Formats: sequence, structure tokens, C-alpha cells
Amino acid sequence: MDSTQLTSWLLLQSIDGVGDRTVLKLVQAFGAPAGVLTAPLEELKRVGCSAELADSIRRGPAVAVRHLIDRQVRLVERLAIHVITLSDSQYPKRLKTIPDPPPLLYYTGTLHDRDSMAVAIVGGRSATSGGQALTEDIAQDLARNGWTIVSGMARGIDAAAHRGALAGQGRTIAVLGCGVDQTYPPEHDQLRRQIEAHGAVLAELPVGSPPQSHHFPRRNRIISGLSAGVLVAEAAMNSGSLITAKLALDQGRDVFALPGSVKEARCRGSNRLIKEGARLIECAADMIEELLPQLEPALRARVTAGEPAAAAVPELGPDEQRLYGVLSHEAQSVDAVIERTGLSAAQVSATMLSLELRGMVRQLPGPQYLRR
Repeated sequence: MDSTQLTSWLLLQSIDGVGDRTVLKLVQAFGAPAGVLTAPLEELKRVGCSAELADSIRRGPAVAVRHLIDRQVRLVERLAIHVITLSDSQYPKRLKTIPDPPPLLYYTGTLHDRDSMAVAIVGGRSATSGGQALTEDIAQDLARNGWTIVSGMARGIDAAAHRGALAGQGRTIAVLGCGVDQTYPPEHDQLRRQIEAHGAVLAELPVGSPPQSHHFPRRNRIISGLSAGVLVAEAAMNSGSLITAKLALDQGRDVFALPGSVKEARCRGSNRLIKEGARLIECAADMIEELLPQLEPALRARVTAGEPAAAAVPELGPDEQRLYGVLSHEAQSVDAVIERTGLSAAQVSATMLSLELRGMVRQLPGPQYLRR
């Protein structure tokens, strides 16, 4: 899209009373935003505009708004941000099917046709270390099976989902609740660069838009809209992830949930989703099995459903067997492991290192440990 086209889109969007659906309706009627902006009053009324709205379109936005749009267009060019519209062939096909697709998408990185085979993973920002580790493992397995992982680049579960996709050498897409020129949260700057190298960072908001709380619920419809299904992990009752789950259901997407402790407030929202009918997920294969029938044959051929072939289990010594036997997918402290195994601190430290090097154990901050 050149600067003239982008300017006309932004001018049309900036007019009071012109929401996304009205933009799409008018562009469909007149062929392009420029055609809408120059259409006669009677023609605007003929396609359904009220007299007041038609008059607003003919007048156009105020001079101050035009200056702001000019600055936005220059910033898009300077930062080499990609902009696509709903009518572009590169616009994500699955996103086109939702009731209110964004007319414009700004993105950095790359979008590919294979991103139509995508799943969203969302959850709490204050997720437990164990919940983040399990989310990362599931995202990694999905990525290895060819799925693009979509999330919101937030702290906690979102970041774990992106990291898992990258570890699985797959693609991942981050959808922001601010302008695509912003990085939020700011400490995810390095993660953002990794996502851009193996996927895309995108937003519907104009460049320069700050991360405000009311932006995120609407952003969530894009996360679910890009995906065949949505997995919710460690979401509290007030988590925005539950909004994403509801939007996914409204869009006809499958909703999955990772079960958590019934005593953990951070898991009550996602556990409630299971009570209300969301599919309980224990591993990536559970999601793949459910989603495979939705895919087109060409995409389905790229995925093998079911559990991966079992890897050969390394032969373990007595101390390794004892220690591995008490570990689970719930993180445990070193002191808890010492108490449950009866091994000394030195034995636990040496044995844990051996299991970690074999990829059988994951160390978390604390330090805490869990099975892989």
C-alpha cells in the first residue's frame, strides 16, 4: 500500500460515526476509500448513510486530524511497517471470516499462507512457573507439528507460548493492544525481535497508539480470529483470556483449557471453562486430534495426529529412578525433593543435573524442578 492509499484509509476511519463495519460496507460499495471520500451526498445516502453521516464524510476530518494522519503515514514509511487491507490477498484468510475483521492490519515480520494452520494460546500474566513451563512444552510440540502459535506477547502464559513456538523452530504471531511501533510490555523487546524473525507482530491500531486497557478486549478477537482453536492456561476469574475464549466461541472456534489446581486462584477461570464444556487438554496431541478434521486436506497432510512415537527411555540408576519418581508436572523445591526421596542435598543436586542434561527434568527459578 502506498502513502496515498494509506492516507485515504486513515481519513475514512477517522470520521465520527464510521466504524469498522461501516468502512467495509462503504469501501465495498465505492471500490476504495478515496471513492467514498469523494462520493456525492446522494450516492452516500443511497448506500445506507444517514444524512448526518453522509455530510460528515463529505466534509472529512478536521485539519488537526489530517496533520496527525500525515505524521502516522510518515512513521509507517520510516519504520518500514507493512500495511494490508481486508481486500489484499495476503490478509489472513481465517481472520476474514469473523463478523468484524479489522479493515487494516499493521505488521512487522512476515505473514505466510501456512499461518492459516494456527492455534492461540493465552492465559494469566501472573502464571505459576510450572504453568508457564507446561505451556511452553505444549506450544513447542504444536510448533514441531507445523502449527503457528498465536498469542498476545503479554507476561506469563503468552510469553511462554511464544517461547515454546520458537523452541520448536516454528512460527508464531503476536497481536498487540497498541500500535505496532510500540513494544508492550517493554521488557519483551528481545522476544519481539525473535518473533519477527520467525513470524509476525501485528496490530489493528494506528501507529503511535499507546497500550490502553480498553484496547485489549477488542484485540482479543483478532487472536481468536486468526486461529482454529484457543487454549486457555492458568486464567483467573477476571482474566482477559476468558474474553478471548468467549470471542472464540462466538466465532465458531474450538476452546480448550489446561487444568490447574482447584486450590489455585490463578486457575479458577480456566478450570471453570472446563466445567462449562471446554475440552480438557493434557498435551499437544489432544488439541491436534480435535483440530485435524477442520483443516483443508493439503494442510491436514502436514500434521500427524496423536501422540508422537515414544522416545527411548534412558536407563536410570537407583538414585535417578528415586528422584524422577517423585517429580511431576507440578514444580517442587529442592527441599521438598530431599524430604520425599531421603537423598542428601549433594546427591539430589548431582542427580538432578544428570536428569536435566538428558532432557528429563526442567529447572525453574527458586530453584524448583519438574518433569519434562
